[in-house]
Amino acid sequence: MVKRVAIIGAGVSGLTSIKCCLEEGLEPTCFERSGDIGGLWQFTEYVEEGRASIYKSVVINSSKEMSCYSDFPFPEDFPNFMPHSQFLEYLRMYANKFNLLKCIQLKTIVCKVKKCPDFSTSGQWEVTTEHEGKQESAIFDAVMVCTGYLTDPFLPLDT
Repeated sequence: MVKRVAIIGAGVSGLTSIKCCLEEGLEPTCFERSGDIGGLWQFTEYVEEGRASIYKSVVINSSKEMSCYSDFPFPEDFPNFMPHSQFLEYLRMYANKFNLLKCIQLKTIVCKVKKCPDFSTSGQWEVTTEHEGKQESAIFDAVMVCTGYLTDPFLPLDT
């Protein structure tokens, strides 16, 4: 039976997590609260609650050689230190190249993650999400929290 993995967040770490799960023969489902991938690299004029945001003039502060995924270099014509919009474009190219979008549920908030009653034997988690006002719960064999360190996490370690 294929192991199911819930991935919270479709930013830099979430995208690589999806890719790694697929390569390992796992079944990832990524929940992204916003309407697009990219996490922090999605600039918005307003700051959404619970989501880190960059400012309009941000340029990456590490070279493209140091900022790329090891299996997917930046295009040659991208500048060495690029604006956030090009970095977001790169993330979209990565997601398309490795067919990751099929695993991502956009505009889906993770409301709760808790251990299943039989966690000590199954190791499974119940993940409750909300999409368009409708809550759903599903069982996963693992959960990867890829929300970044610039937001306040709630880790259900004692539940």
